[in-house]
Amino acid sequence: MAVKETKVLTRRRKFVKVEIPLINSTMELVGNSPEEIKEKTIKLDLTRQLKGKGVEAVVKIKVEEEKAIAFPKKIKLMPYFIRRMIRKRISYVEDSFETPSQESMIQVKPFLITRKKVSKAVKKALRNRCRNWIEDYIAEKKDEELFKEILSNKMQKPLSLNLKKTYPLSLCEIRVLEVKRPLKPEEVPKIKPKKIVQEKSKEKIGQGIDQLAEIEEEQKKKQAEEEIKKTQEKAAKLAKSEESKNSKIQSKEKTTKKEEEK
Repeated sequence: MAVKETKVLTRRRKFVKVEIPLINSTMELVGNSPEEIKEKTIKLDLTRQLKGKGVEAVVKIKVEEEKAIAFPKKIKLMPYFIRRMIRKRISYVEDSFETPSQESMIQVKPFLITRKKVSKAVKKALRNRCRNWIEDYIAEKKDEELFKEILSNKMQKPLSLNLKKTYPLSLCEIRVLEVKRPLKPEEVPKIKPKKIVQEKSKEKIGQGIDQLAEIEEEQKKKQAEEEIKKTQEKAAKLAKSEESKNSKIQSKEKTTKKEEEK
């Protein structure tokens, strides 16, 4: 009996290019088309990009104009990084809450470390002040903008400066930032208009210019007085030198006369 030979057709693997605007880079995933890898999630270790700061990011792939683009869904600090920051005789403050941005409902978990041990009252004050500041900050931002600002420390620096008024911190970080769900149109927070007081700022600018002008005038007066003093001193020195010369000449003349008389 003849055995029939069956041929196995193998397809070559195709790779789809995925753009990651969060870190301004691209990567390739196995797939025949962008639609095939749509809604997939990727875990990224950003420790190298952030120079040793242990951060893990989760991005979700969406298709826009037949291109696969990965949008951030979650970032979190690695546990080993937090353990490395904790020392003896300090206190740490944690919190977890949800707050709306301009696009989504976002879960935030801040993590603060004080320079020394503090009481429960100070911890509570730091926690409340931190939550209020973050809620106001996130309400005016879009999701992608928020993730970029946290990775570049643009959000943590002003937060730390604000919390220093309550108690100085040795570390101020966002431990977890996660997009929970998209917002309905009625849930989107309204951006509060910033008060711009132009008249006061103009008055302050005018006062500053006047003060500068006064300082310049005083400096000019001082320079003129110094120059007058220098010229007076030079004139006095010249007069003294001339007097000494005259006295020497007179003494010489007297000695010559005495010698002639002898």
